[in-house]
Amino acid sequence: MSTFMAKKEDINRKWYIIDAAGKPLGKVAVLAATILNGKHKPEYTPHVDCGDCVVVINASQVVLTGKKLEQKVYYRHSGYVGGLKATKYSTLMQTKPELAVSLAVKGMLPKNKIGSASLTRLLVYKNAEHKQQAQQPIAVEVK
Repeated sequence: MSTFMAKKEDINRKWYIIDAAGKPLGKVAVLAATILNGKHKPEYTPHVDCGDCVVVINASQVVLTGKKLEQKVYYRHSGYVGGLKATKYSTLMQTKPELAVSLAVKGMLPKNKIGSASLTRLLVYKNAEHKQQAQQPIAVEVK
């Protein structure tokens, strides 16, 4: 008996939609990263990008538990001396909630070419309106 290895040509991608309203940020990110990585499929192969596409809606209504809203900080650097910028998540969730969700998912994906390619299949929307009705996404519930 030989081990099954998925090939790039054999991958059939589906679309999934996750409603993040009232759900913890980490649980939404774990579910999205699992689907993007393809680990929910029986034909998962680590060295092949066999994940699906994910649409996350209602990103502005996602919940941060505990004191993360006041204590958690998002850092970025401009590349110049003294160019470190810090933004609290309370400000980030008011201005760019899509960025907060996509950063959480990015941190849970592998740090290689497959992770970068998987992140391009993630679409995050602030509200319930999205442009992927034609793909007929399958609704997935966050547990």
